[in-house]
Amino acid sequence: MNKIPDAFLTYACNILAEKDNGFTTSQIVKLCSAYSVKFNINIPHNKMPPETPNKRTALLENLLKFTPEQQYGILAELCQEQSQCCREEVKELFVLLKQRYGMLNKESVSFDQALSADTGHWLSNYPDALKCYNEAINKRRQGLYERNLLDDLRLALELLLKSVLNNDKSLENQISFLGSFISNIGGTKEFRNMFVKLVEYFAKYQDEHVKHNDKIVESEIDFLIDITSAFMKSICRCV
Repeated sequence: MNKIPDAFLTYACNILAEKDNGFTTSQIVKLCSAYSVKFNINIPHNKMPPETPNKRTALLENLLKFTPEQQYGILAELCQEQSQCCREEVKELFVLLKQRYGMLNKESVSFDQALSADTGHWLSNYPDALKCYNEAINKRRQGLYERNLLDDLRLALELLLKSVLNNDKSLENQISFLGSFISNIGGTKEFRNMFVKLVEYFAKYQDEHVKHNDKIVESEIDFLIDITSAFMKSICRCV
C-alpha cells in the first residue's frame, strides 16, 4: 500500500473535523496553511471562510493536495494534537493509521537495521527469543505499540538468557548468572562488569518505565532496540 485511500481520508476527516468535538474551521484553516507552507503545496482552503459547505470537506480537499507520505504525517500530528488526542475515536483512528499505512512514515525507523538483521541471524537457534525479537522490530517499523514492543524486547532477551544459561530465572534474577557465564568463557573482568551493569540498568529501565508505566519516551526506543540487539548478538556469539 503506497497511498492512503480517499475513503480512509474521508473517514479521518469526519472524525477530526467532527461537529462538536473536532477541530474548528479556523483551526483547520490555520493548521492546513502551516502545512501548505512547510511542504510548499498550494491548497484550496487557506483562508476564512473556506469556500466549502463544511469544515470536514475543507480538511479533506486540503489533504488531497499532499503526497501520501505528507498525508500520513499530517494525520498523525493532528491525531496527537492536545485538543484531540484524548478522544477515543481519535485514538482508534491513530492506531488504524499506523497499522495500515505505517510504511508511509519515512521518519519512523531510525534504529540500526543492519544490526537488527545480524541479530536475527544469530537468534536463529533460539526460535522463541527470535519470535519476540521480530515482533518488536516489526512493531517499530510500523510505529506501533511503543510499550508492547519494549515488552517484546525484554521477553526476547529473557528467553535467550534462559536458553543459554539453562535456567528459568526472570531477567532481573539473571545478573549474577550472566556474570559467571562471561567469566567462564574467558571474558575480562572489565568487560564482564560493564556488560552485566548495562543489562542490569536495562532491566531497571524496563521495570520503571515499561512494566509499571505507560509513558514511554519515544526518542529512547531506538536506542533500546540497538542495545538489546547488541546484548543478544554478543551472547549468541559466545555460545
